[in-house]
Amino acid sequence: MSSVTIKDIAKLAGVSHTTVSRALNDSPLINPETKERIKAIAGSLQYTPNYSARSLVLDRSYNLGLFFSTLRTGTSAGFLYEAIKGVNDVIKDEYNLIVRGIDDYKSFHQVNRKSFDGIIVMSQSASDQPFIEYAAEKGIPLIVLNREIEDVQVMNVVPDDQSGAFRMTEYLIQQGHRRIAIIEGKEGFKSTQSRRDGYLEALRKYHVAFSEAMSAQGNYDLESGYAAMNRLLDLPERPTAVFCCNDDMALGAVKAITERGLKVPDDLSVVGFDDQLFSAFMTPALTTIRRPIEEMSRAGAAKLLAFIESKQLEHETVYFHTELVIRDSVKTIAGG
Repeated sequence: MSSVTIKDIAKLAGVSHTTVSRALNDSPLINPETKERIKAIAGSLQYTPNYSARSLVLDRSYNLGLFFSTLRTGTSAGFLYEAIKGVNDVIKDEYNLIVRGIDDYKSFHQVNRKSFDGIIVMSQSASDQPFIEYAAEKGIPLIVLNREIEDVQVMNVVPDDQSGAFRMTEYLIQQGHRRIAIIEGKEGFKSTQSRRDGYLEALRKYHVAFSEAMSAQGNYDLESGYAAMNRLLDLPERPTAVFCCNDDMALGAVKAITERGLKVPDDLSVVGFDDQLFSAFMTPALTTIRRPIEEMSRAGAAKLLAFIESKQLEHETVYFHTELVIRDSVKTIAGG
């Protein structure tokens, strides 16, 4: 059977092929009843749009890019999943979503208005600044998520990581903890710095001494959380609580603690950051900071589609609040 065309749908619907094209593209020029009738006919015929033909007619690629600073190390599976899901929920089948790591590109010449109708950058590090500047200069509709951008006029959607880390550390202090260690994220990532800053801010506010020995470098993955926790457990005076800068490292930390014959939270409290899907199902369930990556991605994608349609770019920064999620992995201790 030959493939179904717009003309076939137009014949059955008793309308022009232009009307069909507009209806399938959700044009406000077509009334809702006609639009639904045309979409129903298209569905019954199992019509699939010819993107290459539409691209030529409408001067669009029907590709959207979702670019991460890196897909190699430091980008957890949960973070990747939530970002893609948020964008995909909005664009549905209107666009092809292309996911890339910026650090995989030797040059950016293939990234242009012909190959992408719009780009979302999930910015994790200042190392992706040249890419953001390049895309902005090329006039590609652009949204930057996750990292606050300076010197480039873009739509910027960012989580308030520092206040989340502050609230988490404050909570540990309020539960009587004074020897609070931190397992930091990937070096050079903006989120790593923000979370460390929030942790230190809370220690200062409550006059809790900070020791460099209580800080261990991680890499945002399970293995680095496990290794960092083992280093902290070897200290002459081990911490009573550990703030892991993401949930993956917290899971690794809990494994290290358990292997030493210790229990969470009886012997050592552990908290995370991000509120990944597995965090509520750990034993004990993990106290963490909910970071609205999926919601941010959804908001960014909706803004991007609006920019593409209106051809009007907005330049503003939108902050998303983080939220403390209290579960079972923190023990209240007396005296601190």
